[in-house]
Amino acid sequence: MVTFLRKKGISLSLKEYVITALSYMALGLFSSLIIGLIIKTIGEQLVTIDMSTIGSYMIDMGSFAMDAKIMGGAIGVAIAYGLKAPPLVLFSALFAGAFGAELGGPAGSYVATLFATEFGKLVYQTTRIDIIITPFVTIFIGFVTGSLIGKPIDSFMTGFGHIINWATEQQPFIMGIIVAVLMGWALTAPISSVAIALMLGLDGLAAGAATIGCSAQMIGFAVSSYRDNGIGGLLAQGLGTSMLQVANIIKNPLIILPPTIAGAVLAPFATIVFQLTNNPSGAGMGTSGLVGQMMTFESMGFSWHILWLIIGLHIIAPAIISLIFSEWFIKKGWIKPGDMKIMYQ
Repeated sequence: MVTFLRKKGISLSLKEYVITALSYMALGLFSSLIIGLIIKTIGEQLVTIDMSTIGSYMIDMGSFAMDAKIMGGAIGVAIAYGLKAPPLVLFSALFAGAFGAELGGPAGSYVATLFATEFGKLVYQTTRIDIIITPFVTIFIGFVTGSLIGKPIDSFMTGFGHIINWATEQQPFIMGIIVAVLMGWALTAPISSVAIALMLGLDGLAAGAATIGCSAQMIGFAVSSYRDNGIGGLLAQGLGTSMLQVANIIKNPLIILPPTIAGAVLAPFATIVFQLTNNPSGAGMGTSGLVGQMMTFESMGFSWHILWLIIGLHIIAPAIISLIFSEWFIKKGWIKPGDMKIMYQ
């Protein structure tokens, strides 16, 4: 049985279904919901400065990309691609993802696509009418899974997210720290903080704390590792992802402490002092493409006050705190030159 499954490209691996699938799910979200929200936000700002024609087009464009079925289809194709699905399964996964998203949101799309893709791979090239059987099975399994499992899972995830949102409102100090640290780690780890934030529906202060934690990881590593990686590493981590440090963290786990401390220190300032908020689309982004900052404006509105808060809490303060602690760790010998060197190949 194991040999047969491997021949079909089915690994039954937790790594594949969690790490790989969530990572590719994030790409699907980037390609639909998140870019759509950015386009829509830009359009709304253009309308306010008397560029209503272009702004209206961008609002319509962004709204279309944010549609649940479009988002779900993008998630479906992305996950199926990540799981190395053959062409017929890959294309049919679009429908499975769309069904799942329509019935159960991002979590429903994720679950429906996983089942649909693996069952599709199972029947692929087993009959002479493969061009009919494979897409039929993939779509059918996706629809059934989305109907039976997607909605309950989405309800659980969003319910859990509501608890986190509520708890952060009630206990902004401790919950702000917890959310910032855990979401920051999720961003740096080889899983998707974006997918987690969207499936949980992190919003308000909790999303604001998550943005602080994620930004601290990215900016913290970018600045702390400048000696090892130069300007290229600064930009790759500061505007790209701190996930580039995963291999180095495995070698020396202490290197993750400076940006983590920065996130933990700054989270209460965001939740208690300045009450920075965000939305689910920006909560897990950090400074990646500055989406977390754009979504903060989307959540709180644009003003010079908010702009300076974002620059201070998302960029300058994490850089300073992380640099102070990383340099101290270097003096103590806990971090050595080259420990944060990024190997791109």
